[in-house]
Amino acid sequence: MHIQPVLVLELFAFNYSLSSVKIYTKKGDDGSTGLLFGGRVKKDAPQIELNGVVDEAQAFLGLARAECEPGDSLDSVLVLLESDLWILMAEVATTEANRGKLIEGKTAVSAEMVAHLEKQIDDITGRFNFPSEFVVPGQNRISACLDVARTVIRRAERLSVRFTSECTDSNVGPYLNRLSDLVWTLARWQEEVHLTSKSAKDLHK
Repeated sequence: MHIQPVLVLELFAFNYSLSSVKIYTKKGDDGSTGLLFGGRVKKDAPQIELNGVVDEAQAFLGLARAECEPGDSLDSVLVLLESDLWILMAEVATTEANRGKLIEGKTAVSAEMVAHLEKQIDDITGRFNFPSEFVVPGQNRISACLDVARTVIRRAERLSVRFTSECTDSNVGPYLNRLSDLVWTLARWQEEVHLTSKSAKDLHK
């Protein structure tokens, strides 16, 4: 079963019930997809490509969360990050003409959301010994999942450049940048013991 992304964004943004909505509409059979507040674009349009990568990042954050103990500190952080990405995708899936309908913190990324990520980075950085060299990924499964999520978020950030150059008042770019930094920090926190590039080379001498 596949739920159209914009349909999910509408449900999220306006608190509709999924049980009252038909999952398939057949409207996308022509290669187009709907946008929040109306309008349609091709499924390979830049904003849809961006949202597709953000969707992928959200799924990888979910994979990392599946490795957590339910309700622990990391689980709580990741749940909120996954929810934030719905807000980001709602903004991206809105035409420039409809940006005036966006609500910060609900259907548009706010400056406060970016600041909150920075606060989390500062807080979590203080919980472990910060590595002074490049770190080799894969110390444990949860940190590896987070590192994959981080690389996908970086790809989303690169794809967001076109969007943010057209929507200069958007916080999407800064949010994705801080998010990738936060997810890197979370991965290092979960490793506990870092395998640095230098120590990895020493192991194979």
